[in-house]
Amino acid sequence: QVQLVESGGGLVQAGGSLRLSCAASGRTFRTDAMGWFRQAPGTERELLAAITWSGTYTYYGDSVKGRFTVSRNNAKNTVYLQMNSLKPEDTAVYYCAASPGGLRMGDFTSWGQGTQVTVSS
Repeated sequence: QVQLVESGGGLVQAGGSLRLSCAASGRTFRTDAMGWFRQAPGTERELLAAITWSGTYTYYGDSVKGRFTVSRNNAKNTVYLQMNSLKPEDTAVYYCAASPGGLRMGDFTSWGQGTQVTVSS
């Protein structure tokens, strides 16, 4: 099991940037794929970005492609989500999650508590 704690959320104006961090503990972090998700009220949880344990493969959802960048530092047990050109529709609770296997939604078995991101127009 991996324990995850997100930070870096907050209020930002449209067009601005934020960087989310996810600190992990647990001995499997360095072999887990990591993902960033978000969920707005009344919507389903959405996979935004994911990165394999080595960092050599990344995935981005269409809604964030070209604006968000996922990265990880295994020496620091931390994964990041750099969010640029933020839009009001990016407002949601953002979660990081760990997967010991693949990058499908159901593969992610450990979740953080979430951090709120609010983008004002």
